[in-house]
Amino acid sequence: MENTRSEEALPTEMTPDEALGYATRLHRIGELDAAETLYRRILALLPDHPAALNFLAIARHQRGHAEEAIALMQRSLALQPEAAGVWNNLGNILLDLGRIDEASEAYQRCTALAPQDPLPFGNLGVLRRAQGRLEEAEAAYRHALTLDPKNVDVHNNLGNLLAGMERVEEAVQHYCQTIALMPRHPAARKMLGYAYCMLGRLEEAAAYYRAWVEEEPDNPTARHHLAACTGEDVPERATDIYVESVFDNFADSFDAKLAALTYKAPELVAKAVAAACGEGKRGLAVLDAGCGTGLCGPLLAPYARELIGIDLSGPMLTKAQGRGAYDRLVKAELTRFLQDAAPGSYDLVVSADTLCYFGALETVCAAAAAALGVGGHLVFTVEKMAVAADAAGYRLEPSGRYTHAPGYVSRALQAAGFTSPLVEEAVLRTEGGKPVTGLLYSARKAATSR
Repeated sequence: MENTRSEEALPTEMTPDEALGYATRLHRIGELDAAETLYRRILALLPDHPAALNFLAIARHQRGHAEEAIALMQRSLALQPEAAGVWNNLGNILLDLGRIDEASEAYQRCTALAPQDPLPFGNLGVLRRAQGRLEEAEAAYRHALTLDPKNVDVHNNLGNLLAGMERVEEAVQHYCQTIALMPRHPAARKMLGYAYCMLGRLEEAAAYYRAWVEEEPDNPTARHHLAACTGEDVPERATDIYVESVFDNFADSFDAKLAALTYKAPELVAKAVAAACGEGKRGLAVLDAGCGTGLCGPLLAPYARELIGIDLSGPMLTKAQGRGAYDRLVKAELTRFLQDAAPGSYDLVVSADTLCYFGALETVCAAAAAALGVGGHLVFTVEKMAVAADAAGYRLEPSGRYTHAPGYVSRALQAAGFTSPLVEEAVLRTEGGKPVTGLLYSARKAATSR
């Protein structure tokens, strides 16, 4: 994020409480640099100011520095152990890191201190879902709704939980309630249409998405999911603006949501890299193409003399930066970045769970081949098409992601100049209570690529 307010421009004649109030207002409008500067000024004067420690922790977490944020919050709680909101904030960060048991303890401390606050009960529901304790998750969500019947996020999250438990009709009720409370809630609008598809009510789903497109003709989510639902005007790949909107909107909760889905793509990719490249000796130029929050970064670092991550989502890159694994992070579209690279720039290109937003793979495979040196490796995952392949070899599913036929992917790789690829079928995650079957590819650039 660029500095829009220089440090010199910040007010200096303030009491600590006035400075904290001003800093939090800056924080709310996204002026993180200025807010952090003020939080640090307060702490330089009053090192044991618990509220400044808490808000600085939130800012550091937003920048991807989760461990630093935890340490700051623990300092704040040592000074004010009865601060329910700080316990809730700590739980959020711990959940984001996958430290489930510690997050559970933090949320439970919060609910004990603030039993009438719906927020920690809603968060506890998210955590219980991540643990697979679905009945407890439902109970936590429903308790939150008894405290706040108009809580939009809890209605939407409960809808997602019920859909995953195949109680889709009930899920629809909560998506409808979400939309009634917040008519432009993007996640609920998308999921309501998806729920109709899951129920086999395809005409209703199509009518719903068409009405959304008529209301918001420039909305990329509405257009993308209308194409997915009807099979009409299906793009060869998801548009940049659609992908950005998907991932920008839940960067802060991305890792926690993947934990709830028992996400396995990074470890599968790491396994394939180890098989292709042998022992990590930090000798390779590595590109993590579609790095997201950087889950693959620590797994790829042992192989890299230079590790570059690219992604379309700026907020995701901010989270990735906090992992400290990358030498450089770039906001860029995957194919264009590869096409702009000097020939032979990389020894290894990895793409975990990113090419599911591509239908046609010929162009991106050719770009990867050009960017790799001879003998370089391309390792990636796609979702497997569940039934007989379309003529195109790929299909845009109601989820908004593409699935691919194995034969089509292998042909695209070989046409780009890769030797016969190794392919392994694997479960990438669970979704809707069911395993999502994927294909893990490892391909080596031939001596003479096309």
